[in-house]
Amino acid sequence: MSRETEIMLGISLVLVPTVIYGGLTVLGVVSGGAYGGPAPQNLDRLQQTFYRAGHAHAGVLLILSLVLQILVDYARLGPLSWPVRLAAPGAALLVSGGFFGVAHLPALRAVLYTGATLLAATTLAVAVGLLRPR
Repeated sequence: MSRETEIMLGISLVLVPTVIYGGLTVLGVVSGGAYGGPAPQNLDRLQQTFYRAGHAHAGVLLILSLVLQILVDYARLGPLSWPVRLAAPGAALLVSGGFFGVAHLPALRAVLYTGATLLAATTLAVAVGLLRPR
């Protein structure tokens, strides 16, 4: 494992407590504040759905980000290696943050779409880098 991968895995793992906090917030939302952490209680069903989606995407995309960090070591990306390494956890933050943001301000869907685009570009770059001949 390269030193770059170790650094990015370490940084990405530091984000795990934010996913845990998001889970506690969602638990507070869906339980009416009976469980979990402090959470807004005046959310309608659609807003609650966005909270759930934000939390679910945060966890899944953070795991994908960890996997992508390792795959970058094997992909032939050249000067795109560092941008891809940074974009992977960045996309996870933007997508999940976009869902939480859209729950309160629909105009923040641009954050969600930016994250989704960044995620698609990142995974495609790694895929192409892995498929390129040596």
